[in-house]
Amino acid sequence: MEHSMPTINTNNNEIIKKMFDECKTIAIVGLSPDESKPSNMVARYLQNHGYKIIPVYPKEDIILGEKVYRSLAEITERVDMVDMFRKASFADELVEVAKSRGDVKYFWIQLGIINDEAFKKATEYGMISVQNKCTKIEHQRVYS
Repeated sequence: MEHSMPTINTNNNEIIKKMFDECKTIAIVGLSPDESKPSNMVARYLQNHGYKIIPVYPKEDIILGEKVYRSLAEITERVDMVDMFRKASFADELVEVAKSRGDVKYFWIQLGIINDEAFKKATEYGMISVQNKCTKIEHQRVYS
């Protein structure tokens, strides 16, 4: 598949800032309803900074005031970024679903989670990809 995106250096502030500037809707895959969990704290932070979050979680109907979907594939509205809080091995499947949607521009694997194969594949599919970084920490860093 042809693509115009180079392999991304995830420490590039300009690229990370551009991601946040262009992004409106973020699917948080693995968004826990537990307010003490990192996924919930990060989603709340992003929501408070103007992003529409879409929870993807196996249980619950509403998290942080938003309708919960069971999978990325079920989401009916546009998704700009996928932000994954699941085990690293899940990224292999998730990147394929993100590609098949056709609307995901940014594929983010959270801090402490590394899947080089999924990261590489997302990049090959034309998504700007980040792994082993936190969206909240990076947002705070590039906008401070």
